[in-house]
Amino acid sequence: MNKQEMNKEDLPGLYVHVPFCKTKCPYCDFCSITDTSLVASWLEGVEREVIAWGREGFSTFDTLYIGGGTPSLLGKGEFEQLMGILRNGFSFAPDAEVTVEVNPDDVTPSLLSCYMALGINRLSVGVQSLQEEELRFLQRRHTAARAQRAIELIRSSGFDNFGVDLMYGFQGQTKKSWADSLDRVLSWAPPHLSCYQLTLSEGTPFGRLASEGKLRRCTEEQGRRFFTYTSNFLQDHGFAHYEVSNFAKREGLFSRHNQKYWQRTPYLGIGPAAHSFRYNQRWWNTGSVGDYCRLLREGRLPVAGQERLSPEQERLERLMLGFRTGKGVDIDDIIGRSSGREVLGRLSSSGIVRIEGKRVSPTLYGYLIADRLPLIFLN
Repeated sequence: MNKQEMNKEDLPGLYVHVPFCKTKCPYCDFCSITDTSLVASWLEGVEREVIAWGREGFSTFDTLYIGGGTPSLLGKGEFEQLMGILRNGFSFAPDAEVTVEVNPDDVTPSLLSCYMALGINRLSVGVQSLQEEELRFLQRRHTAARAQRAIELIRSSGFDNFGVDLMYGFQGQTKKSWADSLDRVLSWAPPHLSCYQLTLSEGTPFGRLASEGKLRRCTEEQGRRFFTYTSNFLQDHGFAHYEVSNFAKREGLFSRHNQKYWQRTPYLGIGPAAHSFRYNQRWWNTGSVGDYCRLLREGRLPVAGQERLSPEQERLERLMLGFRTGKGVDIDDIIGRSSGREVLGRLSSSGIVRIEGKRVSPTLYGYLIADRLPLIFLN
């Protein structure tokens, strides 16, 4: 990696992956294990990796996102150790956004007090559903009542910036049950909501059941109906639909860290399976917790792969990521091509994109085909 100084006006974000869970959800394809005996070795690995990347020019960040896995599974001492490692190895801007993902079942006054003392100022709460049958189907370890209690504790502890994650499009869920979950969540007045369609990934228990015909997949039409209902409902209740799966009460409550991914701002990923981006390069760590710890003990970075993007690949990526956001893409990335202006005109007339100055952004219908829009302009 090049040892160039980071642009001080465009500070990178830092992601730290905590690969531990009490139980493994049957739909999850993220890097996570239930063997918490490796926490100490993982923390040692994180410290070594932080030191190594500090030597490679990463120094100051203005966002920190601790995800997983289940970061809230870490004990108070372990979490304090993690934050100490990060603050000893890196600097953080005074107004840095510092987010931790939490499972509602882990939220206690003691945990929140620890987070507050360590400078955590944003929480992402994995609720997924407020229907007991759906929570059992998803094999979540919290109940709807426990989720509500977690939000009450979060608010009373002084956290005024938090997001709630919800999931739709799975077997047994109905539009009525989804609408009820949304209604109940809005009664908590969350500043931010993330609403994702369940993905049945190969290699997961749910993915295997689906491939065997034992679990129904959400059809494209069902997904479209859930998506459009969600967007219209939340916008009617004052939320900005600022990214395909994300909504916030106002721009100041958009996830600053996640916007770095969509805007191609540099970011560093620490931990197993974490991804990083700087200049025109991407790289990613091994997804094995054991290998991650071993490689760092041996004095080697745990990088499993990397790629350098060509100018055309960078353009495609700007389109792919930009069309997932309300901010959209720069019109110069489109009309610089021979047929770009003509295609843009057709999409605008069809109500798929809107043109505002030099920006081209997706409408609600554009969001529905966000993954296909870049290919339309390429072809």
